Amino acid sequence: MFKIKVGDHVVYPGHGVGKVINSESKEIFGKVQDFMTVQLSDNGMKIMLPSGNVDAVGLRKLAKRKEINEVFKDIEHVKHLEHGSWNMRYREYMEKVRTGSFREVCEVLKQLNSLKGEKELSFGERKMLETSKALIVSEVGLSLKMPIDEAEKFVTDKIG
Repeated sequence: MFKIKVGDHVVYPGHGVGKVINSESKEIFGKVQDFMTVQLSDNGMKIMLPSGNVDAVGLRKLAKRKEINEVFKDIEHVKHLEHGSWNMRYREYMEKVRTGSFREVCEVLKQLNSLKGEKELSFGERKMLETSKALIVSEVGLSLKMPIDEAEKFVTDKIG
């Protein structure tokens, strides 16, 4: 577990990049618990979670430049999943996105982008492509201190 403090930028799996804006203790059912509030960057939504649940929900710090470059290099030749039905692929993609792992979400983006070049994506796959791209672009932009349009171009160039 890493130490999170107010002001840190974090990734909340499935929701995206946010900033820890508050840390407080509250009494719930006669027991005092520590909570942190994360405000998501893309929609401003605030999520309050018990500090002890950070690992369970997969909250993590932003990927650093070195990890970003390594992941994009490693997934260069990743192809789409070979499962026949779109819903089986979709379930696997969803599991990867839920992990919140930068690498896993990049793989989903790369796989769906590869599949899009070969055939029309299902509605669910198109939504997953949009979601995974938005998650990666927002993290890359914040981590590498780029405006969102530059981050989108950077990711598009790396994914192919």
